[in-house]
Amino acid sequence: MVSKQKILIVDDDNNIAELISLYLTKECFETMIVNDGESALSAMDSFQPGLILLDLMLPGIDGYQVCREVRSKFSTPIIMLSAKGEIFDKVLGLELGADDYMEKPFDSKELVARVKAVLRRYKPAVSTPESSHDKKVEYPDLIVNQTNYSVIYKGRTVDMPPKELELLYFLAASPNHVFTREQLLDQIWGYEYIGDTRTVDVHIKRLREKIKDHSSWRIATIWGIGYKFEVK
Repeated sequence: MVSKQKILIVDDDNNIAELISLYLTKECFETMIVNDGESALSAMDSFQPGLILLDLMLPGIDGYQVCREVRSKFSTPIIMLSAKGEIFDKVLGLELGADDYMEKPFDSKELVARVKAVLRRYKPAVSTPESSHDKKVEYPDLIVNQTNYSVIYKGRTVDMPPKELELLYFLAASPNHVFTREQLLDQIWGYEYIGDTRTVDVHIKRLREKIKDHSSWRIATIWGIGYKFEVK
């Protein structure tokens, strides 16, 4: 029997949380509701969710701090939920490690679609005899494997949220090819993602913090256009 995927719902408005839980339960997810940041952090070990729906305005520890602490220990995907629709709030959430950001009020069908989309991107591919070829690229001091979702940099494993890894793999798999921000947004986030191109810039910034320029390669900015994985 296949176990249900677990979703942790963190929202101090229990009515909203219960409604989200209802929609997700109908889609065969197992849900757990907590109403504050401390409970959310405790639930990471006890519930071990596969994805977190995280409200920003929480009593005590707010959603930003919860995201920061979760991301320091886990690679669990996070979708932030907030009534704040300003670009600053979205960018801050993404910089802290969120995988997506939805404004309240949101459409329940869109929420479910985004949950499924993020989980699809996060779930490592299963190797079979028919499809045993790894999606892997190797450069000096860098191995990016999208089959098992791992990055080895200078001999050490680098923890990376799914979309960061997918962005790095996509660029590295096409060395010296210039991609516009719009192309990267479409390729990595897909048509389900309703965002703007600054999302790409935020993820590139986070990649550069973890993967520094190498004498043989680097993530290069092509001003006014986009980015490329430059191999020298």
